[in-house]
Amino acid sequence: MRKFKQSIGFLICRFACLIAVLSLFIILFFIFIRGFKVLSLNFIFDFPREGMTKGGIFPAIIGTFYLSVGAILFALPLGVFSAVYLTEYAKSSKLTKIIRTGINTLAGTPSVVFGLFGLAVFVKLFGFGVSILAGSLTLGILILPTIIRASEEAILAVPQTFRDASYALGATKWQTIAHVVLPNAIPGILTGVILGIGRAAGETAPILFTAATFYTRRLPRSIFDEVMALPYHIYALMTEGTKPDLQVPIAYGTALVLLVLVVGINLTAILIRIKRRRKRW
Repeated sequence: MRKFKQSIGFLICRFACLIAVLSLFIILFFIFIRGFKVLSLNFIFDFPREGMTKGGIFPAIIGTFYLSVGAILFALPLGVFSAVYLTEYAKSSKLTKIIRTGINTLAGTPSVVFGLFGLAVFVKLFGFGVSILAGSLTLGILILPTIIRASEEAILAVPQTFRDASYALGATKWQTIAHVVLPNAIPGILTGVILGIGRAAGETAPILFTAATFYTRRLPRSIFDEVMALPYHIYALMTEGTKPDLQVPIAYGTALVLLVLVVGINLTAILIRIKRRRKRW
């Protein structure tokens, strides 16, 4: 009876995994079939023309890249240092519990709330305006909980014996963290970076209020310029377009480019993580 229940449990798990994988491939296949028709070098490297009914999406690609890189540059060091403090320095106390609760709460907060926060603080209070800087900071706060949690797990996974050996050789706590713990935790930290980049590149609500513009004919010249972005470009084409027969295919092509961009970034990070993991203990 016990083996029968175990077999049923394994069967349900396999069926659930199969449904998840099939759903993913169906979505990817649907986007590919609809978007592949408009893909070309001109579509990728040209500027939009005639009310975004012709031309390409090059400004949106550049804008998405700037926003994603800016978010990671802000969130990665802050997230890693926060994880180091929580795992290596902070003692178990009410304050630590409050901090962890706050991180978990931020991780489950709807992205539109981050967008409104960015609008109130970065755009209005700090005076950055609708810009790359405001959008990057907003996206950085959005992905910060993901990076902190992934970094914590990676740091905790480093064996305590590594720390003890470092201390035995006369290293200080910070030297141990910088030269022993963090290098061995990099594969796990990259997992958080992968998830963060994927979410930052695909979010619409935060940049809707802080960084994105509907249409532009030029590339940004500074971090205080507004930009086009792939997710907002898709939203604009599907909801505000006046010529859907011409703009809907462009929206699917943009969605396909966004998927390829995110997958490409993720694969690069995964390869780096695998290479680093081979050098681990």
